[in-house]
Amino acid sequence: MPDLLLRNVRIVPLSPRANAPAGVVDVLVADGVVTAVGEGLSRPEGVEAYDAGGRWLVPGLWDAHTHLGQWTLRASRLDLQGTRSPAEALARVAAAAREIEPGEAIVGTGHSAGTWDRWGTVSELDSVTGGIPAILVNHDFHHAWLNTAALDAVGLPRREDMVQETEWYQAYPTVAELFEASGNTPAAYRRMLTRTAGLGVVGMTDFEVGVRLDDWRWRWAYDCDLLRIRVATYADQLDEAIAEGRRTGDPLLPGDDRLTMGPLKIISDGSLGTRTAWCCDPYADDPDSCGAPNQSLDELQGLLERAHAAGLEVATHAIGDRAVAEALAAYAMTGARGSIEHAQLVRREDLPLMARLGITASVQPAHILDDREMTEDVWPGREDRCFATRWMLDEGVRVALGSDAPVAPLDPWLAIAAAVGRSRDGKE
Repeated sequence: MPDLLLRNVRIVPLSPRANAPAGVVDVLVADGVVTAVGEGLSRPEGVEAYDAGGRWLVPGLWDAHTHLGQWTLRASRLDLQGTRSPAEALARVAAAAREIEPGEAIVGTGHSAGTWDRWGTVSELDSVTGGIPAILVNHDFHHAWLNTAALDAVGLPRREDMVQETEWYQAYPTVAELFEASGNTPAAYRRMLTRTAGLGVVGMTDFEVGVRLDDWRWRWAYDCDLLRIRVATYADQLDEAIAEGRRTGDPLLPGDDRLTMGPLKIISDGSLGTRTAWCCDPYADDPDSCGAPNQSLDELQGLLERAHAAGLEVATHAIGDRAVAEALAAYAMTGARGSIEHAQLVRREDLPLMARLGITASVQPAHILDDREMTEDVWPGREDRCFATRWMLDEGVRVALGSDAPVAPLDPWLAIAAAVGRSRDGKE
């Protein structure tokens, strides 16, 4: 970045103990580093000066949890947000099918089937799409509603219900390749990154499913080097990452520390919307189910051990309180380091262990805006343990905020507001 002098800024203290200046000051930045803070700083020759007029100055923001491929594609997908039933979603799909060009597919997203009174069927989707492939990705990405044409194209067995959890994650890269390749170009990424930079974001961790390290190297060569990116890997690509010898934090390109190796991502349970998040107690609307793990404890420990031995941190998706507890036990047994992603429902007695182990709680506060009513319906009596960020901070857990875009908008200010206010409508 160019050298610059910021005049008349107010510096935001980053902690209660921070010794930030009380009034307005000038800040000099050279080679991307703050080199001087004070009143009436001299402007070095050739350095541009900007008068902030008393505005606040904060460090650049990070989004600790994104899916950048899907966020980039969000604008080109059929918007199903706000649909309250399969019938409402089908009406939007039917309208799109009447307008679609020959040879194209319908890819929709934004709906929350977990709030509907029932899930839609493949036959219903077939009835409004015919032979046009249709893929409706639930807003939490834990399942998708495909019609028969899409199931056949992707090579999935025919069925009447939705494609869920591991089967869906494994199928998604093929879906993206077959039906959305034109929307995942470097130019589309660059537009997304430019918009994101305008929100004050300087870096992100990309947890996109099916992305390989070379994908980001390729984008970097096509002018997508606007922000810092940590690239995660998944279990099916772990051998490849280990063979390359990249440890978490290592540059993926020689001499450029802006594109780095991220963690191994493990999805240890499901989601609230699909009632597959692994909980200590049953779901109110399904008393026979507490959700389920995606791996046995031995399998989870094995993945952590391999990653830790290779110098990789581990980001473990765990939404239910049982999943959080089991993930922490695996970290304790293996010595692995990293994060619990989401930690949507927790037991307070598990948080001191999280703090002692140095495991980060990587949380997405904006989810409370969409999940609040569902939480009250399916986890009644457990609401105080949902999105318990204050508890985490009180127990000394390191907390990192993110969006989980496109599940929530990639907007750090929305995340901060949701973390503080826990509401978009004043409801407490």
